[in-house]
Amino acid sequence: MESLQLDSMPSPIYKDVKTEVAESPLKKDMRFDLSNLKLERQRIDNELKKKGYYNFNADFFIFEADTNQYDTKKFDLFLKLKKDVPNKATVPYQIKHVNVYPNHDLKDSTLIASERFNEKNYHQDTLFFKPKHLDKFITIEEGDFYNPNTSKNTARRLSTIGAYKYVNIQYKEIDSVFSDSLGALTANIYLSPLTKRAVRAELQAVTKSNNFAGPNLALTYSNRNLFKGGETLNISGNVGYETQIASGDNAGLSSLELGLKTELIFPRVISPFNINDDFFEYSIPKTKTSLGVSLLDRSKLYTLLTGSALFGYSWNANRYVTYEFNPISVNYTSLSNTTSEFQEILDNNPFLKRSFDQQFISGLTFSFTYNGMVDAGDPHQFFLNTTLDVAGNSISLFGKETEAGGPKEFLGLEYAQYAKADIDFRFHLNFGRNNEQTLATRLFAGYGLPYGNSDVIPFVKQYFSGGPYSVRAFRIRSLGPGTYNEDNDPNSEGTFFDQTGNIRLEGNVEYRFPIYSFFKGAIFADAGNVWNSKANPAFNGEDKFTSNFLNELGMGTGIGLRIDVQGFVIRFDLAAPFHDPSLPEGERFDFQFDEPVLNFAIGYSF
Repeated sequence: MESLQLDSMPSPIYKDVKTEVAESPLKKDMRFDLSNLKLERQRIDNELKKKGYYNFNADFFIFEADTNQYDTKKFDLFLKLKKDVPNKATVPYQIKHVNVYPNHDLKDSTLIASERFNEKNYHQDTLFFKPKHLDKFITIEEGDFYNPNTSKNTARRLSTIGAYKYVNIQYKEIDSVFSDSLGALTANIYLSPLTKRAVRAELQAVTKSNNFAGPNLALTYSNRNLFKGGETLNISGNVGYETQIASGDNAGLSSLELGLKTELIFPRVISPFNINDDFFEYSIPKTKTSLGVSLLDRSKLYTLLTGSALFGYSWNANRYVTYEFNPISVNYTSLSNTTSEFQEILDNNPFLKRSFDQQFISGLTFSFTYNGMVDAGDPHQFFLNTTLDVAGNSISLFGKETEAGGPKEFLGLEYAQYAKADIDFRFHLNFGRNNEQTLATRLFAGYGLPYGNSDVIPFVKQYFSGGPYSVRAFRIRSLGPGTYNEDNDPNSEGTFFDQTGNIRLEGNVEYRFPIYSFFKGAIFADAGNVWNSKANPAFNGEDKFTSNFLNELGMGTGIGLRIDVQGFVIRFDLAAPFHDPSLPEGERFDFQFDEPVLNFAIGYSF
């Protein structure tokens, strides 16, 4: 190519096309390539659409190459409009009216009353959604030029409210005000609500590695658009009962759990400070509040009452990045009805005792997530999640010592102080025909540091390893800490208590492949464990993290079957350990294929 030139065009499109041609990637000395010319037509068309050219189409452009001026293999390239391009395609369109229908019924097209708010017309027979709250989600404004990106942005923001089933944006031309230089549009935004109230029931049959089994029933009531501002109220309750079915000293032990949680979500920022919504271009943050209480009664042991409260925000910064910030996160636990048997367990395990003594947890949490998995066709997909959990700092300003040298209390309750951070990194390599095969990998690392008022992290905040979303060759919460072996511990209570720590490391690799239709297979290997940074005397020092941690990883491998129906996955994994850190050194590498563990779960593990 010797040159790229723009042929004559009517005004005003000539000026806008000329600007885009100046930015063209087609440069001098490039070879003639038809595919590049097609891409250039589409690029210019997309840019014209953003400037209001509602009726324009990429097919209206034509490139002509002229080789007559040169004896060598050179050509001049001309961009021009085809013949008989309609006048409506060569002028930008301005939005004259914005009509919003907050309670649109697809079956009812009757005229309804309207209200004018912030240069928009809101049509609803009775007040369904307050315009002052709905208006923040709409970025289409009267007086702006048509822009398809603005339409997509508005549709996406409205869909995140959680109150609407369908969002339909339609444009209608106003022929009466059309001129040779400007067209006019009416933007109609039709919003079809979800069912206002819903009830969901879940029935589970639970079996655990400590031979506990039983049913669990959960009910959730939802009320959408509660205060006519897109708010969602969720009230959930659960009842669970488990009993130890195996014979032995622990036979007949039972566990009864009752829970009630109320969650109220506002699709906007609620803050004592004035925050400009224009700062959140991609989506408006949600404010989440919740209150919960649960009662756990374990026969012959104790009764544990737990309360929780949360206030925080979550928002999407763009298509890939999500933030969650909870400035208020409170947990309260009260241990009562302890039996002599349970007291003996606490006396033999001072770390466990201290973790129950931390009755009050008050802090903040922050989470950052980058999710590249949303690009399903990308052969290289990345996922990163980091979480920071800090508790007790603000409360410590008001804490008082009840005993000299003892822990401080707030409102008569001993409170916890700790900092906990973890990172979860995943990489998927998709290959084969239609990227139907995947090599999925994952690395996880977490560390919790007790300080100040705490010698140990509260039990509910500690890490565990093993299970269908962890090292699948070991049952859930049964791996570690370190090289601890429960069978060699005379004080063990038959795995009634979980094996936890304040350090966790894990790595996973899995090859996924199609079998037939919605049946998919997998071959995988997992490695991981948990440790304590400070040795727990109850574990005979076997739980302490050292430089020898690689030799203390639990490792296993196995095969899996997935039933994947349009993204809903039922997963079966059969795994067996080949490196058990609880065994003596020299005996840990032993592929126990005759003692596999079957994992059943919903969704992929990573």
